[in-house]
Amino acid sequence: AARHHLGTVNAVVDEALGLGPLEPLLRDPRVTEVMVCGPSRVFVEREGLIRTTGVRFTDDAHLLHVIDRILAPLGRRVDEASPMVDARLPDGSRVNAVIPPLALDGPALTIRRFSGEPLTGSDLVELGTIDAAMLDLLRSAVRARRNLLVTGGTGSGKTTTLAALAAFVPSEERIVTIEDAAELRIPLPHVVRLESRPPSLEGAGAVPIRALVRNALRMRPDRIVVGEVRGGEALDMLTAMTTGHEGSLSTLHASSPADAIRRVQTLALMGDLDLPYRAVADQVASALDLVVHQARLADGRRRVVEIAAVSPSPDGPCLTELVRWRVAPGGAAGFAWSAEAEGWVEGLAAR
Repeated sequence: AARHHLGTVNAVVDEALGLGPLEPLLRDPRVTEVMVCGPSRVFVEREGLIRTTGVRFTDDAHLLHVIDRILAPLGRRVDEASPMVDARLPDGSRVNAVIPPLALDGPALTIRRFSGEPLTGSDLVELGTIDAAMLDLLRSAVRARRNLLVTGGTGSGKTTTLAALAAFVPSEERIVTIEDAAELRIPLPHVVRLESRPPSLEGAGAVPIRALVRNALRMRPDRIVVGEVRGGEALDMLTAMTTGHEGSLSTLHASSPADAIRRVQTLALMGDLDLPYRAVADQVASALDLVVHQARLADGRRRVVEIAAVSPSPDGPCLTELVRWRVAPGGAAGFAWSAEAEGWVEGLAAR
């Protein structure tokens, strides 16, 4: 009876001062994502796997009240006139909400949480995301000012890997980070963080990623780190990489390194429709040096499954596989290095 009473008291406090039914989920440090699909279906990602929960909201109005409680301190709102919102909580967690009429089964809320401390390269090795030799390769590439693109699907850990790689930048260099919702935490002294801004309720005042990339070029950066390239800013990023800002990093949604190269070219063309395709392809080949492709496996673990080098050729960008995660027919798995990898690593050492 006492336990039931305590649970009731906690529920009342959570409803009055917190985020109602979501509070117990957010108190669980193992929960990395909370996904609400209407008032009666709430899922979480725990240890890399999506699991259902017994959490329920009373109705759509109850869920909308919780969404408003999340957004109000951030100076944001969501309503029928503006039924989508993307925001960042003070602890760095990312919030996305979509409400009817766009969300057909009730309000949809997604909260992506981040651990208290950013993962380091050594942490990634311990987790099995990469191995020590791959970490040495990527550390050398960053310090040799090679341009890196981290690719993968949603939830594959691209941003975590990007932050770990950015930490290899020498501490005396100046980094400018550019993101839609600031997630990157780079443990270096000279980091300037920029975040895009959506339009106001009146439709004015928007500052897109592309404008921030252009402005960053005037801020005397040694490196530019774009949290994710998803539009015409790809062209500005490529331009920065080839005009004195070598060693820049970014992420991109893609299903393979080859797909990433094609997508970068397509996005760059969005930045200037008058550019011929071949000119863009040549610029991609000149700008990018390494593609680090990451995936979330069936068991929930994140792993770098391929590292490929990019080089120019008469036909445009050419990819050379350096490392790949392979699963043998008998079930044994591990990282396999190509014959070309040794020469590439020696080239980094010479530089």
